[in-house]
Amino acid sequence: MTLLMGAVAYDAKVVPIWTGFRSWLLRNGLPFDFVLYSTYERQVEDLVAGRVHAAWNSPLAWVRARRLAAAAGRSVRPLVMRDTDRDLRSVVVVRADSGIAALDDLKGQVVGTGAVDSPQATLLPLHHLRVAGATFEVRRFEVGVGLHGDHIGGERDAARALLAGEVAAACMVDANHLLFSREGTLSPGATRILTGTAAYDHCNMTVVDSAPEELVRLFGELLTGMSYADPEVRPLLDLEGLTAWVEGRTSGYGELEAAVDAGGFYDRDGRITADGYRP
Repeated sequence: MTLLMGAVAYDAKVVPIWTGFRSWLLRNGLPFDFVLYSTYERQVEDLVAGRVHAAWNSPLAWVRARRLAAAAGRSVRPLVMRDTDRDLRSVVVVRADSGIAALDDLKGQVVGTGAVDSPQATLLPLHHLRVAGATFEVRRFEVGVGLHGDHIGGERDAARALLAGEVAAACMVDANHLLFSREGTLSPGATRILTGTAAYDHCNMTVVDSAPEELVRLFGELLTGMSYADPEVRPLLDLEGLTAWVEGRTSGYGELEAAVDAGGFYDRDGRITADGYRP
């Protein structure tokens, strides 16, 4: 039997990443292959149906997988995650020269976000603002809908709109706030952070309960055994944005679960209920 994993093709680099991992895993004794999906929604449905054994899931895909599985009397679990998937924060950024100093100052203003299904640039920061009592209008930048924010084009467009004065604030991952400044999307010193979310976790390797146990065990051991000092795997780890695979955990998804419920993105059984969401 071959362990079959799903991955979403949010960027061209996904192909060399998982082709490289596949070759390494095969050489190290794991019968492994992968299939590519155009959206996370189809990937999650196939995972719960048992058409793939594992899925490299976004945090939003994890939430849906857990709900769909529970509704079907099944279970899923996070096998591993990247070291860089733990304890992320999203920030709400304003122009440094704006008069917005407190959340109350957002009243009547427009907040720019990423795509409708971006946990980090839409769901989590908007939920954070609303729980804090802020009132505002929203302008979404719908790039890569169905990719759950992995394509950061919408996030980048929101940052550009902020600098151009088209929105009063923009939502993004704190690491992307730094990235956008380094790459020139945001001018250094032109913005400041108004507020930020609590820490949350990002992607995980989700496995379904019907997956072959021995192959899943070996898959986890091989991934967590990868060394950044190994010149063969280091380029792959760099492409995937990690230095080590670590044990998966569920403790970092509580705020996203709350945001999904508050915004009506999925129902409790994992059905898509978000208005206008067409991945």
